[in-house]
Amino acid sequence: MTNFILLDAAAQGGGLSGILMIVALFVIFYFFMIRPQQKRQKEIRKFRESLEKGSKVVTAGGIYGTIKEVKDTCFMIEVSNGVTLRVDKGSVYPSADDANMAAQNSEQK
Repeated sequence: MTNFILLDAAAQGGGLSGILMIVALFVIFYFFMIRPQQKRQKEIRKFRESLEKGSKVVTAGGIYGTIKEVKDTCFMIEVSNGVTLRVDKGSVYPSADDANMAAQNSEQK
């Protein structure tokens, strides 16, 4: 009878350590996966809000162009002389040249 009581107490302690492991895994997951992704999304949103006429961009489809007009939900970008495309704001990223220049400027500061 006493052996049963000892085994029961050990099993309860194991349950607490299991819960602590799950909490620790969640904390690790948050700091290595969720938080960096939220930072990247915030930077991209900030970039898109700062775009103005004349900015060079790349669309999600890989089209390079220059912004000619900013509207509520889209940009009008010129990809060649006289050729303009209407592109959703969510599919615009900084051009590689602009990104490299910004990285160099931040390293110099």
